[in-house]
Amino acid sequence: MNKEEFVKALECLNINLTEKQLNDLDTYYKMLIEYNTHTNLTRITEEKEVYLKHFYDSLTLVKAVNLSDQTLLDIGSGAGFPGLVLKIVFPNLKVVLLDSLNKRITFLNSVIEKLNLKDIKAVHDRAEEYAKENKESFDIVTSRAVANLNMLSELSLPFVKQEGFFIPMKADAKEEIKNAQNAIKTLGGVIKDTIVFSLPNENGIRTLIKIQKISKTNGKYPRKFSEIKKKPL
Repeated sequence: MNKEEFVKALECLNINLTEKQLNDLDTYYKMLIEYNTHTNLTRITEEKEVYLKHFYDSLTLVKAVNLSDQTLLDIGSGAGFPGLVLKIVFPNLKVVLLDSLNKRITFLNSVIEKLNLKDIKAVHDRAEEYAKENKESFDIVTSRAVANLNMLSELSLPFVKQEGFFIPMKADAKEEIKNAQNAIKTLGGVIKDTIVFSLPNENGIRTLIKIQKISKTNGKYPRKFSEIKKKPL
């Protein structure tokens, strides 16, 4: 997906980029590739691939939720997908990028500073630790390719405000959804929609699982990750 195709594909999502946003994404791409030469952030490095499988893919979250004037937590943000891309394109979003590896946080902070982005911060912490002080604090929590849905739900739903949404971004997720039903219910969520689509040019299936928080999560969640992994809900 070249930049012209990227712009046209986003128009189909009702996203119209400004010149500044396009320039910011280009700067982000160049910083990603430079940093990736010494610190592994992504195996996808070709420009056309990054624009399709990182930038465009991140922005498909708009298929599931309104992103204007919301608070968003991106768990396991890695190189900033989707949270940093969403912030560039939706500047009114208030974003927290959460990751457990400090080398990734260093990169994210360098991009945030270079692009002079406001109302966004990169946090070096594990989700279960960050949750201790930040439960039910976000309108939207998302995560892209981090863990199986039953475990990911326990790490994510405690952060969501009541009536807010947890929207994991997955590939083909039929089995994961089936296996996570109990976890989602236990944590106060309900699946409102499952949005399945293909990336442009038949580049793979994607699934957005729209989970609404309908009741408070029991205070004992999330457990330590070792417990979550040993005995998922």
